[in-house]
Order: sequence, then structure tokens, then C-alpha cells
Amino acid sequence: MPRRWIAHLDMDAFYASVELLRYPELAGLPVVIGGGRRHQPERLADGTHRFATLAGYAGRGVVTTATYPARDHGIHSGMGLMKAAALAPQAVLLPTDFERYRQLSRAFKAAVAEVAPLIEDRGIDEIYIDLTEVPGAQDAIGFDACGGVRALAQEIRNNVRRRTGLTCSVGVTPNKLLSKIASELDKPDGLTVLTEADVPSRIWPLPVRRINGIGPKAGARLAAMGIATIGQLAATERAVLVAAFGRASGHWLHDAAHGRDDRPLQTHSEPVSMSRETTFERDLHAVRDRAELTALLDELVRRVATDLQRKGYAGRTVGIKLRFDDFRTVTRDHTLPEPVADAPAIRHAAGQCLRRVDLTRRLRLLGVRVGALVRV
Repeated sequence: MPRRWIAHLDMDAFYASVELLRYPELAGLPVVIGGGRRHQPERLADGTHRFATLAGYAGRGVVTTATYPARDHGIHSGMGLMKAAALAPQAVLLPTDFERYRQLSRAFKAAVAEVAPLIEDRGIDEIYIDLTEVPGAQDAIGFDACGGVRALAQEIRNNVRRRTGLTCSVGVTPNKLLSKIASELDKPDGLTVLTEADVPSRIWPLPVRRINGIGPKAGARLAAMGIATIGQLAATERAVLVAAFGRASGHWLHDAAHGRDDRPLQTHSEPVSMSRETTFERDLHAVRDRAELTALLDELVRRVATDLQRKGYAGRTVGIKLRFDDFRTVTRDHTLPEPVADAPAIRHAAGQCLRRVDLTRRLRLLGVRVGALVRV
């Protein structure tokens, strides 16, 4: 029976790297992605660009991603841009361009599929790949028993770079859980191949939070038990973990710490819904800022309709999401008699949802969702 080889491929600082392709003069500089249209670089007469910086930023925007030099200043995804400005005011601020990111996402996945077609899509910048049956994966090269799969993973990385100009990091192990961890070990532009025998030396010294599925709450509970590393978790008796976390979670924690994971790749899945949302630069009022809100709603509807039509779906449930200035979030849904994918029908249903919401408070976020999807 062939040895199972699962790869996890993670694009390196994906959004930021895409922007560096467009603006190579920013290479090596701290760059933050997350600005709005007003932060679009200005092209000067000599062909160079004038870039906005975080200095003096005021607003509610958040960091979408950042280059590694910006991360060295403590900036990370999800951080408020005002906090990021305090950490690195000199950092360049660029607006997000999700259409370009989606285009490059499709390109890198196509490059991988040319080498290894069994892929589980995990989002815009990461995938799992089953290499087990790919020709050459089971070969040894010289004294390296993993040489064949290592060469195969390198071929995938080279193909991604040729097709996109971007780098990625790949972890190759016997399962998804270990590969997710391994892809982070040698970032950026890294390739890590591990077997079960490498778990004590490479995995056990890591913090427990490096296991995908152990979040802040579970991490805090483990810390209270004196368990900080994956090795300490592995050394904890299964019965102790079951008593503390319950039967299912306790068994999973024990297995995960020992690198055990038999989950198959989900190579095909139907989306449950498609949505678009935006956080405003300033809070908007439903009456005084009606024109601006209407334009934003129309744009979100247009984008959702475009997504549906491009991917071949329609949906019967149209929903809206609103977040107010007190951070209270409200959702409303409207079910239609027939699935729709066109902007006017989605816009009309979204308007019906809005009629059922008290809009006296200012808004900071607006979203549109279409669910109950069917293929068309």
C-alpha cells in the first residue's frame, strides 16, 4: 500500500505579494493592505508612484494583510489601521483589489492542478493536495526515502511561480493536520517534508495553538493545566483530556498532539451561500447619508450577482447584514419563490429586508448575502 502524502500549500503574504508584482519598487519595505480608494497610488509624470502611508491615518479600516517587513513591526491581519499607524507610521498603505487577488488565486490553483489534480480548496490563498498517487511521489532518491515527493512538491512550487510570479510555502506530511503545521515552519518560500518519525523533534516543541482547531479559549484552558507545547499535550493522558474537554474533544486533542489525522481531502464541495460586505470609513446614517448608502448597497448587490453568474449559481434566500455604531450586528433574510442570480431581483429582496430593520442608529458595516444556492 503506498505511503500517504498530503501537501498543504499556502501562498506567502498573498494579497501583499500580488501588490508587489504591481509595484516592485516596494519590495523589502513595510507595506500594509487594507486602505480605501483614497489610498490609491498616484502615478507621477516620470512614471514613478507616490504612495500613501499610515502616518496620520484616521478611520475604522483594518489590515487585510501586510508584507513580512511590516509584520516585523508587529502589524498583523485584522488589526485596526490606526493601531498599525502607531506601530509603523512610515509603512506604505495600499487599497485592496479583490478582483485581482481572485484572478491570481485561480491562476495558482490551475498551476498546481497541472501537476497534481486532487485538490481541496481552502480559500483564496491555500489548498490541500493529495500527492499519494501522483507518479514519482513514492520514489526514493539516493538515500532520501522522501526524495520523490520532495521533488514533486518543488515542481509544484516552481509551476506556481512560473504562472503567477508569486512564492508559496508547502508542507508535505502523511495528513492534513501535520501538513498545515509544516507549511508554516519555513515561511516564506519554504518546503518542509515530514514523516511520523519527525513529530517529536519538529512538532512537539511548538505551542499548542499551532494545531489548527485549538483556538484562544482552548489554548487558555490548556495553559491553566500547565500545557503550553504540543509535546506537553502529547504527554498528557487521554483520560485527563477527556475529563477536561469532553469525550470527543479530549480524544481529538490527544490524537492531534501525536500527529494522527485520517481526514480525507474534500475535493468537491458546493457553496452554501455567496456574500459581499464592506466596512465604512465613517459611520453612515440611513437618512442623512441615504445616497451614499444606496450606492454602496447597489455595488454589493452587483458584486454578489457577478459572483453567482460567474460560478453558475442562483439562490432563493437573500439576506442583509448590518453592524451599527454600537457594534450590534443585525441580519435579515427574505426567501423568494424561485432562485435568482440577477442584480435587480437581489436588490429588490435586499430592500425588503431593510424595511424590517430599525435604522435610527448610524451604520458601520453593510453586507449582502444570497443563500439556498442551486446550480443553473
